[in-house]
Amino acid sequence: MVGIILASHGQFAAGIKQSGQMIFGEQDKVEAVTFMPDEGPDDLKAHLEAAIAKFDPDDEVLFLVDLWGGSPFNQSNNIFEAHKDKWAIVTGLNLPMLIEAYGARLSSNSAQELAAHLVEAGREGVKIKPESLEPAPKAAPKAKAQAGGKPGKMEYVLARIDSRLLHGQVATTWTKTTSPNRIIVVSDNVAKDEMRSTLIKEAAPAGVKAHVIPIDQMIKLAKDDKHFGGQKVMLLFETPEDAKRAVDGGVPLKEINVGSMAHSVGKVQPNKVLAFDQKDIDTYKAMEADGITFDVRKVPADGRENLDNIMAKAQAELDKQKN
Repeated sequence: MVGIILASHGQFAAGIKQSGQMIFGEQDKVEAVTFMPDEGPDDLKAHLEAAIAKFDPDDEVLFLVDLWGGSPFNQSNNIFEAHKDKWAIVTGLNLPMLIEAYGARLSSNSAQELAAHLVEAGREGVKIKPESLEPAPKAAPKAKAQAGGKPGKMEYVLARIDSRLLHGQVATTWTKTTSPNRIIVVSDNVAKDEMRSTLIKEAAPAGVKAHVIPIDQMIKLAKDDKHFGGQKVMLLFETPEDAKRAVDGGVPLKEINVGSMAHSVGKVQPNKVLAFDQKDIDTYKAMEADGITFDVRKVPADGRENLDNIMAKAQAELDKQKN
């Protein structure tokens, strides 16, 4: 795995490392190096060398640095010169660039290959509101052919229950590991909410189209797909009840990822991200009885948890409330 050094003036590197962990989960071989006001170039170089020493001797190193020409870049560049056939430096570090680096290095052991890929990711992360202020592109990009499954039939690469629907962890980590062409939020409530639907569509990562549709429409698409045939699709459900209704209606899901379920009045929370009421528990058990399996984890890097054990704790808390 490529080792990543985050280097910056002040605590920026440490802060963006923490932000990346919140979205993508804990990462191996990522070190933050900060250059503080009371330090000199030699101090900074020592910090960089100490960070690199934590990697394996054969690891390639990618420096993600805040500013071209600044001290973090200059000292990184001094170290890079002895390894310039394999190592790389990218400046202008931002969060989209870092998340892209985490996802891309899962399938690449080349620091220079990652570096070439990250420049565009960093640029695409810079957006503006209102959109009318966006500079006109110099040249219209060529349309990319959309890969997918068999013609006329959707390939379901992920189905997920997540009360937050399309957010950072989904738009980055799960899209990187499942590679959908389309993200479909399946919810009657959200489909009626124009503002929420618009925000979800805007949150789609580059190259992926997001849609918000009612449950009955999803059932129709699954049976006779004239719009998304041949596409690789990620389905997002807000509640287990919505997911069960879709499955009962004919959406052919065999496994569902469970990411988060928000707490509300009347629910118990047996762990940090999942809250249940009796209806939720009964719904999951009914789907299990129909042969659905559940993958309980926030991000791909997490270990799978056992839903039955989590629900048993929730049931015990609900029973205690009754008594």
